[in-house]
Amino acid sequence: MEIKPLMQAGAGLTTPPPLALYLHLPWCVRKCPYCDFNSHAADAIPEAAYIDALLRDLELALPEIWGRKIHALFFGGGTPSLFSPEGIDRILAGVRALTLLEPLAEITLEANPGTVEAARFRGYREAGVTRISLGIQSFDDGMLRRLGRIHGAAEARHAAELAANTFDTFNLDLMYALPGQDMAMLRQDIETALAFAPPHLSCYHLTLEPNTAFGHAPPPNLPDDDSAAAMQQWLEERLGSEGYEHYETSAFARPRQRCRHNLNYWTFGDYLGIGAGAHSKLSFHDRIVRQMRVKHPAQYLQGVERGEHIAETRVISRQELPFEFMMNALRLNEGFPAALFAQQTGLPLTACLAALHKAEEKGLLERDANTIRPSAQGRRFLNELLLLFL
Repeated sequence: MEIKPLMQAGAGLTTPPPLALYLHLPWCVRKCPYCDFNSHAADAIPEAAYIDALLRDLELALPEIWGRKIHALFFGGGTPSLFSPEGIDRILAGVRALTLLEPLAEITLEANPGTVEAARFRGYREAGVTRISLGIQSFDDGMLRRLGRIHGAAEARHAAELAANTFDTFNLDLMYALPGQDMAMLRQDIETALAFAPPHLSCYHLTLEPNTAFGHAPPPNLPDDDSAAAMQQWLEERLGSEGYEHYETSAFARPRQRCRHNLNYWTFGDYLGIGAGAHSKLSFHDRIVRQMRVKHPAQYLQGVERGEHIAETRVISRQELPFEFMMNALRLNEGFPAALFAQQTGLPLTACLAALHKAEEKGLLERDANTIRPSAQGRRFLNELLLLFL
């Protein structure tokens, strides 16, 4: 595919943004009915062959990131904790050999409470994982059954305890506005989570994505919009009272415990995505490119062997860049430095001045000479705010 220059003559990126690495491990025990990620249930995982493919994929991508340091690495899925500690160690050894992975890089691994044990967590830590992200979703047995999770409440509590005792920092993923959930049930989930003193919490509103089982057949007894909004408001107030900073739409962190990898997304940093279906966003002097790997694991394995594992490569046009940047940066509740727009896109802020003015007039945005941030109303109606930049 021919890649044409993005910027006009004389314009461009003087310095590339920070770079992160994403590694996709696509298998899980069972597909959850709400999940629209590229994940595949499997009885047997070709771990060794897939690791071979990952490292070959990374090797083939080196010319695109040559000489650039990687400050954060994220194992996502699927369920990365289905891979053995030895497998994770082999991947990280390969990454260190091939790239400029910073010695103090944040290295996160997603884990399912139904697939963890103490020795496994210790093995991940010894391999170099610095942070675990646990997909708890709820501490209620009935709710977990409705969500199709493979773990129960006792396993969720055990996994959270293991994470707290094994890693210096960890994240608990929780969901709200669940089928049949009321405020008392949400409170119980949050209070249970807080008992483990997590440095980071991710709290997601259940959404019915179109290409999921819930999208085709929505579960009964979902909370209405007013109830869900009340849940969200209570969440923000309760976690704020415990000293958590609500720094991004769905993310809460203790001071200095924000997820560096996800912050890289929200500030329009670069990331190289390796593995089946992984996405990349890479900046060059005269263009910014998005890529997607082949999605199906078996086809990805075959494609890497032939060097045909990139399913799509496209340049982000000048017209798309303001929306692409704002779609990420306006998720940050504190906003972003005004200079960051030009720094990460290569465009002057005047490229989206009309949209900024309109957002201010509608009360969705606040800005001064140094900072641009969504207002309280803008955070609540984020999609309406973002549409102004299309």
